[in-house]
This record gives sequence, C-alpha cells and structure tokens, in this order.
Amino acid sequence: MISYQPFWSTLKNSPETTYTLITKHHISSATIDKLRKNKPMNTTTLNDLCRILNCKLEDIAQYIPSESDQPL
Repeated sequence: MISYQPFWSTLKNSPETTYTLITKHHISSATIDKLRKNKPMNTTTLNDLCRILNCKLEDIAQYIPSESDQPL
C-alpha cells in the first residue's frame, strides 16, 4: 500500500497549502482527495508535487507492505 502521510507533514512545513496547490499550481481537488484517501496516482503528479514543494519522493509517499496487496 502507498501512504501519502509524509505529504501532509511536508505540506505543513512548507509555505504552500491545499488552497495554493489548487489555485496557484493547478493541482486538482481530485488529486488532493486521492492524497487524503491514499488512492493511486500517476508519477507525473508525484513529480509535480516534488517540484512544487522542493522535496524528494519519500517526503510525499511511502510504501507500507500490506496483506491486502495484490498477489504477485
């Protein structure tokens, strides 16, 4: 499972808010909702968030092994 919990800490420590991500940087409210609900998102969006927040991918997302993951 991918958790976006690190994103919220990174956002809190930055000058940006969800409002500025939406209005200034054109991140959709649907993307913010995906972050809240740990839903899948594409790497282009993750790249944009890293660029906007001037951070690394691990500052936005984290992999957590889960029994409910799809079997390989």
